[in-house]
Amino acid sequence: MTQELVTIEINDQPYTVPKGRLLIEIADEHNIKIPRFCYHKKLSVAANCRMCLVDMAKSFKPVPACATFVEAGMKFWTNSEKTQQAQQAMMSFLLINHPLDCPICDQGGECELQDVSVTYGQRHSNYQGIKRVVIDKNIGPLIATEMTRCIQCTRCVRFGTEIAGMSELVSLFRGDRLEIGTYIEKSLQSELSGNMIDLCPVGALTAKPSRYKARAWEMQAHPSIAPHDAVGSNLELHLFRKAVLRCVPRENDSINETWLSDRDRFSYQGIDSPERLRQPLLRRQGQLVAVTWQEALQAAASILQQADRSKVAALANPNSTLEELYLFQGLMRGLNIHNIDHRLRQIDFSDQTLAPLSPNLGVSIAELEQQQAVLLIGSNPRHEQVLLNHRLRKAALQGAKITAINPRGFEFNYPIAQLFVAPSALVKRLASLAKASLVANQSAIPFALVELLQSIDSTEADQTLVAELQAATHKLILLGNLAVQHPAYASLRALATVIATETGARLGYLPETANTVGAWLAGVLPHRLSAGRAVTPAGLAVTAMLQNPETVVLLNAETADFANPAQVSQALAQAHNLIVIGAFADQPLLDHATVILPGSVFAETSGTYCNAEGQWQSFQGAIEPIAQARPTWKILRVLGNASGLPAFTWLSSEEVALALTAELDAAMGNYPSYTLNDLPTLQALQLASATEAEFERVTTVKLYREDGLVRRATALQARVEDTVVELNPVDAANLALQAGEHVQISQGELSLQLPVRISNDLAPGTVGLAAGDEATAVFSSVGLVRISKRV
Repeated sequence: MTQELVTIEINDQPYTVPKGRLLIEIADEHNIKIPRFCYHKKLSVAANCRMCLVDMAKSFKPVPACATFVEAGMKFWTNSEKTQQAQQAMMSFLLINHPLDCPICDQGGECELQDVSVTYGQRHSNYQGIKRVVIDKNIGPLIATEMTRCIQCTRCVRFGTEIAGMSELVSLFRGDRLEIGTYIEKSLQSELSGNMIDLCPVGALTAKPSRYKARAWEMQAHPSIAPHDAVGSNLELHLFRKAVLRCVPRENDSINETWLSDRDRFSYQGIDSPERLRQPLLRRQGQLVAVTWQEALQAAASILQQADRSKVAALANPNSTLEELYLFQGLMRGLNIHNIDHRLRQIDFSDQTLAPLSPNLGVSIAELEQQQAVLLIGSNPRHEQVLLNHRLRKAALQGAKITAINPRGFEFNYPIAQLFVAPSALVKRLASLAKASLVANQSAIPFALVELLQSIDSTEADQTLVAELQAATHKLILLGNLAVQHPAYASLRALATVIATETGARLGYLPETANTVGAWLAGVLPHRLSAGRAVTPAGLAVTAMLQNPETVVLLNAETADFANPAQVSQALAQAHNLIVIGAFADQPLLDHATVILPGSVFAETSGTYCNAEGQWQSFQGAIEPIAQARPTWKILRVLGNASGLPAFTWLSSEEVALALTAELDAAMGNYPSYTLNDLPTLQALQLASATEAEFERVTTVKLYREDGLVRRATALQARVEDTVVELNPVDAANLALQAGEHVQISQGELSLQLPVRISNDLAPGTVGLAAGDEATAVFSSVGLVRISKRV
């Protein structure tokens, strides 16, 4: 629909603009400066600071530009005497209670109040009264408060309700006693809370980890890409004395808009962690000793050349850069090693030959908010992909029907229909929905589904959900981390394919990490080369290769990054050699490593991440690698040279990326496809029968425990919840357990004691036990656990 255009005048200059647009938006588009504090283009209009008052023809009073919708023939003046007088008066009013503490304010040098005061304010103040003082609030480890500086613009309040979906900061009291705070003193819980720091136009909310460490004009901004989730948020690293001091969002409307998740914002603290690997290490006489780079590389090359190729396990973390992953698989395959994988938290690989070229969204990130119906399968996007969840929230608030089918309930921040069942019942639950979609279309049941569907009757809720998907024009089915990590992932994906085919929806994936998509493209897989080319014979997948390896090579991976850390620790103990390449190593790696090659983190290297929609985003290193560490892609290239591989001649990471691009172009179109005819024969998941005191474990990775860099960010770790055992109220009552009471949880011969949390988000017969902690690392992520009262 074409917008009606009208002509208005600003400062006696005519402009043709869409009718009904806000005056302040039009002024910004034409570089006409209008001061403001409360207005922000991504938030609702509040018009309470009144700093944007402008002179309007036929109006006795000046009008706020942020709340004035233009009509034909309107005339405005942004620099008239009336405008200047109004803006000076408002500036004086806003400064009445603002303290004169600019020399000690962290916002000094980048403060909107300073800039506007100098440009639009008076040279002196007429106020002679006593300034008000507001007591500071402790709102957590990420944000420092100086609430006496607050000018009540309410940006932080509106951000919480409109963007974060959590009303945490609110306006308290009225009139001259108005202040911003929480009803009760508590830490902010939103995973987007750090954006309030950027929104605050004064020094009331500042970043606590970087407080009082440098002035704005002393720091250098360096563009980069977030290294954690699959959004690929654009950001800027602020450097001071060759170190990363803070991280802020870089605007990109098609990806992260103007926002940044707390995980991406504060994880930089891990760069200088005491746990960083700082020098090459080699095990001699049972001890790791510091050696030269030449000694370490020659030792690693010798181990790889002499190893039994069939008993080498080469495992890479998918948050490595595209160049690192490509070089890693090239190094291993150049040495005739085929046991290569990056799917560290996946268990079921039975349909891997039918997998797509890469597991991406199927739509662009921006298109998520245009969806009218979305089905989430095995996903908690609020923790897994924070800013993709924000896009889904925007769709939900515009009327989209969103449904989640999960092994447990989650706290979403938008309207959603949640269906959760025990992990063993998830296949049947999805099969019921698949059958409803087949019945609705009067389609024949595919042969592979006959055995599974013959005993299943779809419910009325299934029929309603199918009808919603079929009625929507833009519809999407997304498989998340919990689906990929499920022991019957192949069945879940097959059933999701049926539902997508029968409803006309697109089938997409929520990739686990920053470069999961890139890891598939680069060929860090046992059954595919780079660019999706098949390899024969295929190597072993991660679970199989860890059964009895003689040599293990880890790229940017620690035991906590695997589905079964206990199995990994046992495999490392049994292996003859362990080569660690990366920035961090947890205790099991340090205990068993033969060679350690200290690598880089994202801020110390150049590279590329491929985000959830498949977009490649390259970046340059902002700082030098710490101590004797080296850019990881260079370590892999030199290791290839030391191993006698002639192809490892690249001089830059850009050349490595171009090599992969050329392979992808050459293979264009020759990718595997997945249709209903390819479905594997499906059966319901069978687990061992549970006794009265045994429960199915539901495993989710804790927020801020997902990767090595985040695990070393001290401010984020202060936000990590304590380890607890979660039980359904019915199960807790049957065991005569109260909230907070300690119980003994056992799996096989292993056990530990943890407090109980009672939750309605768990199905009866299941127990919630999060992964990512050292305490729970002894247990398998799937299967049965036993609960007993502590004696």
